[in-house]
Amino acid sequence: MSPDPDVDVIIPVHDPRRPIARAVGSVLDRNTVALRATVVCHNTSVATIRSLLTVHDGDPRLRFLALEDGIRSPTGPFNHGLDAATGRFTSVMGSDDELEPGAIDSWLSIADRDRASVVIPRLRHFGGRNVPTPPVRPGRRRNLDAVKDRLSYRSAPLGLVSRREFGAERFVPDLGSGEDVAYVTALWFSGHPISFDRHGPAYLIHNDAQDRVTTTQKPVSADLEFLRLLAHDPRFGRISEKQRLALVIKLIRIHIFGVVTNRPALESWTEADRHHLAETTRQLLAIAPATRRILSRADGRMLDAILDLAVPTQNLLARGLERRQFLRPSSILPGSLHHFLAREAPVRMMTASVLVRGAR
Repeated sequence: MSPDPDVDVIIPVHDPRRPIARAVGSVLDRNTVALRATVVCHNTSVATIRSLLTVHDGDPRLRFLALEDGIRSPTGPFNHGLDAATGRFTSVMGSDDELEPGAIDSWLSIADRDRASVVIPRLRHFGGRNVPTPPVRPGRRRNLDAVKDRLSYRSAPLGLVSRREFGAERFVPDLGSGEDVAYVTALWFSGHPISFDRHGPAYLIHNDAQDRVTTTQKPVSADLEFLRLLAHDPRFGRISEKQRLALVIKLIRIHIFGVVTNRPALESWTEADRHHLAETTRQLLAIAPATRRILSRADGRMLDAILDLAVPTQNLLARGLERRQFLRPSSILPGSLHHFLAREAPVRMMTASVLVRGAR
């Protein structure tokens, strides 16, 4: 194999209990293109991880890198693997996950056919349904548009990413969450060609890792730091008003509201948490004020509760539950009826998500 493969696949692993053999096998045994699987042994022994992959011992397509940084975050090993990549394309993968046969072959074929800088794969939960993101236009497969195809709803840079166009992009270090959002935002709004392997072999998401542990919940300020950084990223100011609106709506729907959904217990909230949630939300709304007119009316009431610190936290949590009752009129109607058929308004978003979920 050439020292410079077509695809460099980066798989961090921090614990030998991770099913790393499954992940690596799905890369090396199920594809025929020139590729390399780089296993980044993160704060764990290279020898131990290598012993789990003896079936591929001596395979020139497999290499091991060591990273000792004492930080339990995938950001460091992903960036370490990206630093070492020399292929035309990079691809990142979780050590828990798996690729369906021929996935990388399919992605690379599409990249070459479409001259695409990014190829987005279909995602599927192992044994379950497709993940309905991004909810692209029906039938659309190439020359995707960040706004028209709602690309921001894909928050992980899975699939293929061109090193020529994006070789300098990295995951944001020292974040508690959201380290990949700035990375994918740079991809989606770059203007470079993006394709979607809409019907090809899927990236399979597994949930069977044996080393998951319950950790102390981080402050809201830590969970939302990535949004503060993104809001001040100079690249944010260079995209169009329509692009900013689409991005902010997604950030609020998924990440701001997600903070409330993921903290259902009243005792898990502090005064500082409420303050940081409100301040980050204000920053985003200032960037795209039209957001409130497009989000559902239930979402609007949720925003009111977030921004008004006098609203009891118990009421905030109740509104979080209300907005997830998707068949209620308040969850379907946008803040302004003038925007009923807007691309990001509830009716079109729900329809697009259903269509993507049902695709093979």
